Amino acid sequence: MNMQSLILRTAGQFILPLLLLFSLFLLLRGHNEPGGGFIAGLVAASAVSLHLFAMDTAAARRILLAAPRDLIGWGLTLGVVSAVPSIFLGEPFFTSIWFELTLPVLGTLKLGTPLFFDVGVYMVVVGSVLTIVLNLAEEH
Repeated sequence: MNMQSLILRTAGQFILPLLLLFSLFLLLRGHNEPGGGFIAGLVAASAVSLHLFAMDTAAARRILLAAPRDLIGWGLTLGVVSAVPSIFLGEPFFTSIWFELTLPVLGTLKLGTPLFFDVGVYMVVVGSVLTIVLNLAEEH
């Protein structure tokens, strides 16, 4: 018998995309101001956890693009790879390297290795938290 709350299911449908957008905002804002990969990852994991409580574990797993353990591995890889360009340019390890992309519609876009590192941290945090939460929920 399904004992899920109608109010929680309905609210969860609206809150999930808002929390994920807020998570993306925190991720992209983080290298210049407070925020970044860690807090953005916690917000994203909270959004998926809310969806888990509103629906079930299968619905929460469908939201993810990859298995939580895979996110941990890919995030660690991306974090380490983001430190490598500085070595090839003769700079100390983990020195921020910035480059510009010129796009026809957006104009000039500045990207740097801190963003890639933050995305790696984001993936590790989401993967770690959701591995724990989903395993605990499935044990119930």
